[in-house]
Amino acid sequence: MAGGENVLRTIVILILLGPVVACSRAPQTETTTETPQPTGLESIPPPDPSQYPSFHDMTEWKNPYLIVREDGVGLVDLSNREVHILKPEEIPAELVSLPSSAWPYGRVVLVAEAVPKIPTDQAKAEVRKNRALLVGTLKELDVQIREAP
Repeated sequence: MAGGENVLRTIVILILLGPVVACSRAPQTETTTETPQPTGLESIPPPDPSQYPSFHDMTEWKNPYLIVREDGVGLVDLSNREVHILKPEEIPAELVSLPSSAWPYGRVVLVAEAVPKIPTDQAKAEVRKNRALLVGTLKELDVQIREAP
């Protein structure tokens, strides 16, 4: 009978140690190098702050100008001051579609925040949400933000 108890004890030990041994194996590491995705704005040089107009005269701003609103993000057409309302997800395509001449200061945009017409908590929340989406998008595009005064 003693031999049977030893066999049983060995089986119980193996059953109990099996999961411990299985969990203690070294994890397999996958080596993946993350390559940056092309944004379409790579040909635009980095921002050159020495070229920016003074804060006192932002009417002279020549790079893209964006206005965060509760209903989206306005892209100001600098030739006629019209504002084209875009959804945050449309911003990358719009910026990429601009000619390189629209970026004389490099990859930087002027960003202003519009005050909602009816400043409810919901409207203010929409502005904050759109601003957060815009900032994230610009970061992904490697475009700096210059805050409008």
